[in-house]
Amino acid sequence: MTDTVHDPTAGSPAETPRCPFGHDELPDPVPLYGPEYKSDPYPLYRRMREAGPVHRVRFPSGIAAWLVTGYRAAHETLNDPRLGKNHALGNEGWRRLASIMPEPQHSQLQVHLLHQDPPKHTQMRRLVLDAFAPRRVESLRPRVQELADALVDELPDTGGADLVAGFAAHYPFRVLAEVIGLPQELAARFDRDWGKVVQPVGPQDPGRPAYEGRLRGLQGYIADVVAHKRAHHDPAGPDVDLLGRLVAACDAGELTPEERDSIVFQLLVAGQEPVTNQITTMLITLLRHPDQLARLRDGITADPDLLARAVEELLRHDAAFELTTWRFFAEDSDLYGTTVPAGDSVIVSLCAANRDGEQFPDADVLDFDRTPNAHLAFGHGIHYCPGAALARLELQIAVATLLTRLPGLRPSAEDGEGIDALTWVPAVLARGVNRLPVAYDKRV
Repeated sequence: MTDTVHDPTAGSPAETPRCPFGHDELPDPVPLYGPEYKSDPYPLYRRMREAGPVHRVRFPSGIAAWLVTGYRAAHETLNDPRLGKNHALGNEGWRRLASIMPEPQHSQLQVHLLHQDPPKHTQMRRLVLDAFAPRRVESLRPRVQELADALVDELPDTGGADLVAGFAAHYPFRVLAEVIGLPQELAARFDRDWGKVVQPVGPQDPGRPAYEGRLRGLQGYIADVVAHKRAHHDPAGPDVDLLGRLVAACDAGELTPEERDSIVFQLLVAGQEPVTNQITTMLITLLRHPDQLARLRDGITADPDLLARAVEELLRHDAAFELTTWRFFAEDSDLYGTTVPAGDSVIVSLCAANRDGEQFPDADVLDFDRTPNAHLAFGHGIHYCPGAALARLELQIAVATLLTRLPGLRPSAEDGEGIDALTWVPAVLARGVNRLPVAYDKRV
């Protein structure tokens, strides 16, 4: 027996098998928004995993999608060749309500790696991989440490600080600027408010004009970056940086101007905001587990491997990239017993997969000795995050620096109710906070 469910925003009607494990107890579709959900989505994800691997969900814009929750299903979905990332595959029901960029920015800034399929994706990805190769990234460790220390040096000597405003909001961008070759004078002009374009605003939202203003500002900035690189860099020189290579590839006809600008857009936004958010989720987790915080702080020097293991476990326990971006079937297709209409959006919950007890024993427990730890915080398959090695380096240095240089690190009393009173960003795909007030004894 099946239930035929239809939503005008979701595309075509779909035959959804009735699940014997409590699926009917969940709303249909399941709303993925609201302060309670954003502050702790894991109880809901647990119920969804227990009910089955695929669920119809709704986002704040009103768009409906199909969410994959279990680890095995998520892993296989991320590698499913039937699913494409190109927005052209989306149906009219998705396109009408999806919180995507308006024109002309959508055509000019949304043809980056995340929205491409092979062979174009393969060609574009090849252009950026060298800059984020693990060996090159590791050679940057001393410089990244200098950047982290410089920010901590600016924090108050005693008392406390907001670690977003004082550290996490700036550190990833300073690292990124050096890695991709963003000149200092242009880096100084970057407005962090532009990063909020990763928190898309629906077409009917009253905040839409401000959102579109951020897009125009960022697009103008990207044009200035391209012009600067073309004027100041020799494309045949021995030390061409990533931005210079992208400009040269476009001039040589390997990329269209829209593809070039979209990759720069992806680097500037996706290359920093997720790391900012991940620093905050990691610190919140540690502040909620003071015994683990103390173990990590005391063991950073004594046990060199502890830091790397801890960062991997913190990524698994609460990943900043909560959900993947859209995927689409080109034709009506079966996804774990559910018929998904062509052009409906399919989303994978990385956070739900990373708390699946069938893959990770005691999945809700923070365990720095967990091994193996094949989490999906950076995705999987051909769209696995190309900057994963850099993100790991940044996170290791950030956590170690803050724990060792801010002794007595603890939640600030300024929050009144403590760490659980923090306001989480309402972004659809991401987890993080815009403020993280903490206290500490004396800055080292």
